[in-house]
This record gives sequence, C-alpha cells and structure tokens, in this order.
Amino acid sequence: MAKQEADYASEVRRLLDAAYEVITRCGTDTRPRVADIVAAAGLSNDAFYRHFRSKDALVAALLLHGTEELVSYTAHLMAKETTPAGRVRRWLEAVFCQTREEMAAATRALLWNGSNLGDGPASARYAHVAPLAALLVDPYTELGSADPEMDASLTTHAVLGKISDYVFRRAVPTQAELDRIVGFSLRAGSPG
Repeated sequence: MAKQEADYASEVRRLLDAAYEVITRCGTDTRPRVADIVAAAGLSNDAFYRHFRSKDALVAALLLHGTEELVSYTAHLMAKETTPAGRVRRWLEAVFCQTREEMAAATRALLWNGSNLGDGPASARYAHVAPLAALLVDPYTELGSADPEMDASLTTHAVLGKISDYVFRRAVPTQAELDRIVGFSLRAGSPG
C-alpha cells in the first residue's frame, strides 16, 4: 500500500511538472492537450485520469501548488521583518516577483490557461487570494486597521490585478510604481 501511494505521488508530481513545462512553452498561443502533458510526463492517459478528471482540474491543481509555494516564500520573507510596514513591503516584493522576466512567461501562461476554469467549486481562479491575503492580516492589525481581513483582501485583489496587467503587457513595474503600490497598501491597512 505504501509503495502504491508513493507511486501515485510520483505520478502526480510528474504530471504537475510536465504541465508547468508544457503550459509555459505553449504560452498564450495554444492550450496544451492532455496528450501533450502525459507525453512530457512519460505517463499514460490512464495515469492522468487516475489523478485528474480533466485538464482544467490539473490546471487548478497547478495554480494551487504555485500559490502554496508563493505563500511559503512570501511568509519566509515577511518573517525577516520586525515592523508591520516592513512586512507589508516584503509581501509586495515577494508577490511582485511574478512580474520578473524569469517568472512572467510562466505566470502569464498559467493565468491564461486558468482563465477558463469557471466559478464552480473546483475552480482555482480565486483560490490564491485568501492565503495571500491572510499574510497581511497581522501586519494590518498592527497598523491599526479597523477591518484587517477586509483590507487585506482588498489589497490582495488590487495587487494581483496589477500583477496581471504587468505580465500581460509584458512589463515590469518601475521602482516608482512599486513605491506607489507600497504606499497604497500601507494606507489600506492604516486606521482611517
């Protein structure tokens, strides 16, 4: 039983890695087929459908996995700061890394492929908002926000929208733009 679980975990990992590679390579020109992903993973269609009911389910899993990694990275950077303003700034730096050249193509391709996931319970379209917003609740509480959960959610939605704008325009924010976004985000978490 343990070997079968390890084999299944390995298959899922291979499918996620292959999907990331194929989706990034296809960019926003074409949506890869399940056949493209299983070929890149060196697995069969049976293996694919053992773990995912559709390509959309795989894309949703890939987006959720990416969110988990981003949340972990962001929390790590935030933990290095002693002030709430410093933690908010670190949150923004970590999240905006998605606009850097080495990440932007993959981010753009994943967002484009995830855009047709719909709004049902299996959708991962907005699943990344809550865990990222949760990281801002404590700093916003310390800054004196009257409603830190709402302010964290609003900031996260606004920032992720700007990130989407940047990656689809194939642009990187300037330092002045980042400074303005930091100022906006700090004001959002301040008493007011």
